[in-house]
Order: sequence, then C-alpha cells, then structure tokens
Amino acid sequence: MTKIAENYDIKNDTTFKIGGRIKKAAFPDSVEDFIELLKSNEYDIVLGGCSNVLFSSNDIDKKIIFTKNLKNFSFNQNELYVECGAKGPYISKECANRSLSGFEFLIGFPGSFGGMVCMNASAHNQSISDTFKSARVFDKENNTIIELSKEEMNFSYRNSVIQNKNYIVIDVKFDLIPENSEKINEIMSRNIEFRRLRQPSLSTGNAGSIFKNPQNDSAGRLLDLCDMKSQKEGGAVVFDKHANFILNQNNATSSDVISLMYKMYTKVKEKYTIELHPEIIYIGNKETEEEKLWKKMN
Repeated sequence: MTKIAENYDIKNDTTFKIGGRIKKAAFPDSVEDFIELLKSNEYDIVLGGCSNVLFSSNDIDKKIIFTKNLKNFSFNQNELYVECGAKGPYISKECANRSLSGFEFLIGFPGSFGGMVCMNASAHNQSISDTFKSARVFDKENNTIIELSKEEMNFSYRNSVIQNKNYIVIDVKFDLIPENSEKINEIMSRNIEFRRLRQPSLSTGNAGSIFKNPQNDSAGRLLDLCDMKSQKEGGAVVFDKHANFILNQNNATSSDVISLMYKMYTKVKEKYTIELHPEIIYIGNKETEEEKLWKKMN
C-alpha cells in the first residue's frame, strides 16, 4: 500500500529541518509498490533519508517518492540484501551482531542505502563500493528494471553511474567480510567518538558535509583556515568544531543556507584559488538570489 499526501510539509522529514510544502508526496510500503510508482512516470524525484538535501523554504512544485518505509534486509551467510530505504546505522549494527565487517563507517551516517549507493558514501577508509556486489535499479529512460554489477556502477569519489544515468536504486546486495565482533565494535566505537568530537549530532539540524573535498585536500581544512567557523547568515551558522558543516540554529531558511555557503565558497576561492562544489543537493523553486548564488557554486 502507498500513502499519498498533497501539499506535504517536508520540513520535519529532513535532517536540515528546512523546507516548504511539496506538491505531492508518495510513501510506498513495499518494493513492488515502489516499482509501480516508478513505472507510472508521474513522479519527479526519489528520496530516502533526506540527509544531504536542502529543500526550498518556498512551496515546492515537485512530485516526490520517499523510500523511508522500504527498509527490509536479510543475510545469506556473508551476503547482505537490503532495500533502498534502510538506514545506515541500523544495518551497521545488524552486521556487527553477525560478526560481519565492511559497514563500520555507517554507524554515524543518517542516510539510507539508495542515496549512499548513488553517491558512494565513504568515511574512515571505508566506502560503499568496497563490499558492493550488485544492485537492482529502475531505468527511467526505458521504464525497465536492470541489475548492475560492481564494474558497471563506475564507482569513484562521491560518484557512481546512478548520478550520470536516469537510474533509481531499488535494492542492493553486498559481500561482507567475516571479522571478530570485538574488533568490529571497537572500530565502530572509535568512529562514533570521532564524529562526536568533530561533527554535529544527528539530532542537530544539518545536512552533513556541505562541500565536496577538492582533489588531494579537505574542504573542512580550507574553510577552517579561512576562519569560517561560527560565521552566520540569518538562522544558519557554520559549526564551531568543523567548518564544512552548517547548522540550522534558529529557523534558518534555504536563502540563509545558500548565502552562507556562498560566503564560504568565496573565502576559499579568494584565498586559495580553489573552487569548492556543493555535496548537498537543492530541491525546489529557488528565489532569484538563490538561483544566482547556486549557479556560481556549481
């Protein structure tokens, strides 16, 4: 069964806690329902955890499928099958309980597997591509389901074939690595502590890393050297422990966030002649100033 909502208020469904009303939202409860929605060609966008997304604070003239109810998973020895809407931290713990390694880095990720596969999520010297086996995806251009191998995914830093083709991730298989559970839990504890000291809590309004790392460098390092920590624009503020995060401190709007991003982008460009590019995606109808600034950063 699929829940359908019109003029849906998206704000509280996003990790940024920013956004207006969506024209139409669909919440499928099964992979079969999800595929039927995709085949209808009625919807513009598919989203999971909305953890790296900035929605417009204005009304959003889009029809969107949300996959948060598609969270089934199963194990067959070392192989994991997982639906696109399952959340990283939960699956990370399930793997640890079975003494399977490969997802220790996901313990602090707020995203879901569809998005994490699409962007080849990575941290702490691990990435989605390390243990990826295959994925079923919906080919929107041909209105068919195809299966992609690891080689066909063309994984690279924060990228995959999903971003370059009209594909939507349905479900995924991984080949995980047997490992001592104590070692797995030790790594996970270390990753949690690292995120606690350097990154904002998942309960704080933010969308994760704002800019991609430039080649052979760190966006956070460059922004820190530009004294961007704690800089503000309206209700948005740069995190005081890591300058590549923006917090929704006081009812920030999408305009506040984009204006602050542009300030960050400009400082790094002026000081180091390096152009940072957004890691987050923007969805909705941009105001004139938002459109101008966003284009300059992309």
